[in-house]
Amino acid sequence: MNTEEIKSILPHRPPFLFVDEVVEMSEKKIITKRNIRSDEYFFTGHFPNEPIMPGVLIVEALAQTGGVMLLRKHKGAIPLFLGIDKARFKKIVRPGDTLIMEVELLQERGKIVKIAGVAKVDNDIVCEATIMAGIKV
Repeated sequence: MNTEEIKSILPHRPPFLFVDEVVEMSEKKIITKRNIRSDEYFFTGHFPNEPIMPGVLIVEALAQTGGVMLLRKHKGAIPLFLGIDKARFKKIVRPGDTLIMEVELLQERGKIVKIAGVAKVDNDIVCEATIMAGIKV
């Protein structure tokens, strides 16, 4: 699935769309990727001489990945963050990296879901988090 197809599911738009491509997807698992460019808006201030992708945006990329998997059944819905647990950051993400996001559905109760996400660069884990989200239709 390419960026245009992703935009038909997610309400996010550049510069706040952090999923470039869906690599694999099933009912309960999805793998996406995002090529981190040197001209990303956040590198201007984080940090001018040492560009590092903010951890909160890596978590956002995981949440958007889960959103693609969950919102394909609810097109036009808005995903809402409800909680983040067990977020851990293990490595720095820099311009030129390809961020691979793997998300698995842990629990679904009506319009509330819990997902587990892992973000990797070169097979190294850079972030892990458990996210609770809601779907506003």
